[in-house]
Amino acid sequence: MTALTLSTAAVPGLRADALVIGVAKGSRPASGDLVVAPGAEAVDKAYDGTLAGVLETLGASGAEGEVTKLPAPAGFRTPLVLAVGLGTEPAEGDAYDAEALRRAAGAAARALSGAKKAAFALPLTDAADAGAIAEGALLGSYAFVAYKDLVPAKKKTGKAPLAEIALLGGKPRDKAQKAAVERAVAVAEELNRARDLINTPPNDLDPEAFAAVAQAAAKEHGIKVQVLDEKALAKGGYGGILGVGAGSAAAPRLVKLSYTHGKAKKHLAFVGKGITYDSGGISLKPAGHNETMKCDMSGAAAVFAAVVAAARLGLEVNVTGWLALAENMPSGSATRPGDVLHMYSGKTVEVLNTDAEGRLVLADALWAASAEKPDAIVDVATLTGAMVLALGNRTFGVMANDDAFRAAIVDAAEEVGEASWPMPLPEHLRKGMDSPTADIANMGERMGGGLVAGLFLREFVGEGITWAHLDIAGPAFNEQGPFGYTPKGGTGSGVRTLVRLAELTAAGDLG
Repeated sequence: MTALTLSTAAVPGLRADALVIGVAKGSRPASGDLVVAPGAEAVDKAYDGTLAGVLETLGASGAEGEVTKLPAPAGFRTPLVLAVGLGTEPAEGDAYDAEALRRAAGAAARALSGAKKAAFALPLTDAADAGAIAEGALLGSYAFVAYKDLVPAKKKTGKAPLAEIALLGGKPRDKAQKAAVERAVAVAEELNRARDLINTPPNDLDPEAFAAVAQAAAKEHGIKVQVLDEKALAKGGYGGILGVGAGSAAAPRLVKLSYTHGKAKKHLAFVGKGITYDSGGISLKPAGHNETMKCDMSGAAAVFAAVVAAARLGLEVNVTGWLALAENMPSGSATRPGDVLHMYSGKTVEVLNTDAEGRLVLADALWAASAEKPDAIVDVATLTGAMVLALGNRTFGVMANDDAFRAAIVDAAEEVGEASWPMPLPEHLRKGMDSPTADIANMGERMGGGLVAGLFLREFVGEGITWAHLDIAGPAFNEQGPFGYTPKGGTGSGVRTLVRLAELTAAGDLG
């Protein structure tokens, strides 16, 4: 786990493997093509004020996430200077955007994997800057190495994450900066734990194993936990979760995590889709579409991480997390297209496609969450390919039964640096799920499939309860190259938005 501290050390005498500075594209007439960002004054001075020119000669442009390495000046005890692009410099009098700082710190940390210590001399003027840089650096330092050979050898297959980070220009005794860094550490560590879960192969992370991880974390952080196994689910009538898990040798689970605060006035419920592997079931996915389906539990991972982060931060809000865990496999005992499931809510669902399974496990968990009458419910799921087609690989969709709540979630996501977009729930699409056999079918019109899924989930939210649905199918698993603080593989999408919602609720700023 990467260690992080605020430091007042002077740059030239600092011992580290690398010194990280920021550069930007000049936006002012007198600034030139490349600008050295605040924090790098000592390095620029050592280069007699020519650092920008040296970097330009090496090809640096200041573009966001661009990394340029050069030897440290004479007299420095750090051998390497790493200049990272911040994008266009802000207007005079304005500060660098928090997300620009997060992404730059993340890109630098990724570039320094395998190093023992790096000092970050990025623009740091207040607590918000300290938190953004700390969060970006810790998220960028992430590497999933559980299955890699890291023993020093000619054929080693992976590098360990950057081991230690010092934020230069910070004030260790400043309460606001210290709190911002502590928050960043808690959120980043739990988000990285979610990434670990998402990246873990499904032969090592089935529903029972996921539940065990949740139980261990709950014990460590004073969170009450309840796990319903297949017998308890059958006794309780959780037909959706049982139906999805019926074809697998690994039995399903429903995990309830309850964080409570003595001064809390509000109660939030987070519900996560936790399909630890999704083959599609009898409606088998075609070749090329199932290799990364270990990530279909990303929603449950996000909910788990958010509840633990809320507990670590001691937020004055009650947060209940529901992890609907199952493995969707084809076998002689699997649910078939045409079967009817008796859901926990009492409704019946005709299963027209067993690959539309996430909404079935979520439906049971949403009804269970509704029984406690929380102030709001937010579910998170890698639910539909349709949402990926609509919004791409970096943006999640937000649907809700309350427009103001949907807008608040989009705003919260933007604040923490997660891309989202408000999506509608068109009433005319509901008719497509009418079934001649059951109360509702799990499929409707093909066009607008992501919205149809949202309408299905709405049917299982208790009357009068504010609810939102986050379809993170696009950004949950990055199959392309890493960027900013986002690695290849599991991303932890949704965690920071959920934590921010909990913070806003605790502060009385969310309804």
